[in-house]
Amino acid sequence: MQNHEIDYKIYGEELQYVEIELDPGETAIAESGSFLMMEDGIRMNTIFGDGRNQEKGFMGKLFSAGKRLLTGESLFMTAFTNEGGGKSKVSFASPYTGKIIPLDLSQYDGKIIAQKDSFLCAAMGVTIGIELQRKLGTGIFGGEGFIMQRIEGDGLAFVHAGGFVKEIELGVGETLRVDTGCVVAYTGRIDFDIEFIKGIKNMVFGGEGLFYAVLRGPGKVWVQSLPISRLAARLMSFTGAGRREEGSLLGGLGNILDGDGY
Repeated sequence: MQNHEIDYKIYGEELQYVEIELDPGETAIAESGSFLMMEDGIRMNTIFGDGRNQEKGFMGKLFSAGKRLLTGESLFMTAFTNEGGGKSKVSFASPYTGKIIPLDLSQYDGKIIAQKDSFLCAAMGVTIGIELQRKLGTGIFGGEGFIMQRIEGDGLAFVHAGGFVKEIELGVGETLRVDTGCVVAYTGRIDFDIEFIKGIKNMVFGGEGLFYAVLRGPGKVWVQSLPISRLAARLMSFTGAGRREEGSLLGGLGNILDGDGY
């Protein structure tokens, strides 16, 4: 095992945090700003990237950190190491309402592909890199762009998502159509593509955008009910800074007709 073996417990319902128990010498890495609390004996250290290339000098660290920057994360991560003589706990909180998803990478062939900015924390040894969308249409219209996060290793990693999270197992050839912003993560064998919504009335009046995300098995998919982009759009609509309809071509007209025009 390259990754540190950690124990954990998730607390809360809608605004969750994860408590990680570290044995002496064990380390957890976390996204900057996710720290909640820690017990005696744990030392905090800010590092470039995910800590995997610390032995490769400055350029190795810079390359690792640069990949994280492209996936929407900061240049730095924080490592929490138990330097005491007994077990100690450190906790990390989700940045917005939703769920924390524990992922044992050893059960998913060592690789999970996730939406940008979803990584929360992991056992030391897990790497966070870039997953480029190979299909032009998927990268342009897929809701997440060309670059997604690739989380690799054989230990535990934690990602966060908005609202309720549904875990779906797809068999060989099985297809699932999802709103492009609602895909949280999927396993490496899933084929991710986009599909044009059929019907002129659906496109003009449907309010659901122009494309579906299409996922084909075999593999596992995690879907969120409330993407942070959707929540932000709803909040903006109440301030008058945004439109009420998310994807409709006539969304502006709809705002005028229902009295919210500006």
